[in-house]
Amino acid sequence: MTQPPDEGPTEFDAARAMLNRMRQAALARGEIRIDAASAQRINQKISERKDADRSKRRNSAAPAQYKDGRDPQGIGNVFGRLVRDRGWTSPVAVGSVISRWPELVGPQIAEHCTPDSFEDSTVLVRCDSTAWAAQLKLLSHSLLKRFDEELGQGVVTVIRVLGPAAPNWRHGMRSVPGRGPRDTYG
Repeated sequence: MTQPPDEGPTEFDAARAMLNRMRQAALARGEIRIDAASAQRINQKISERKDADRSKRRNSAAPAQYKDGRDPQGIGNVFGRLVRDRGWTSPVAVGSVISRWPELVGPQIAEHCTPDSFEDSTVLVRCDSTAWAAQLKLLSHSLLKRFDEELGQGVVTVIRVLGPAAPNWRHGMRSVPGRGPRDTYG
């Protein structure tokens, strides 16, 4: 491609000059330029070596089998056996009801209803509105089934639902019996 004598260098020449400068800088750093086919062959050899190493590790790294119970075990199994042996199943279940509440009941219910206490297999739940309290009373049977599946049979047997805390409308020592402010509070 020839340029007319009256025009200066074109953008194409500037790009080529920049590319040549970058190649020279790479050579100065010690980088070797290879074509795409060579790079693909190198990557293929590396992946074949990795596959061979994986198969060697699978075949040779079989865990030792001991007859006296010294086999390596997962932490979950060890912890579960410890909890069972010490009789801690009920306290652990209580803690899991409180800590896993959003997971057990779902995010929408957990947003409006929170467990206050747990004693004698009864969960005391406070809701932020009377509508949610009524809804939770309707859902209590299905929630008890879910608790039995997740935590074990009989860990939670009763769900006591409380509405929001109502304000006290009595002021002073005497009050007149009435129907209150006619609003729903629990």
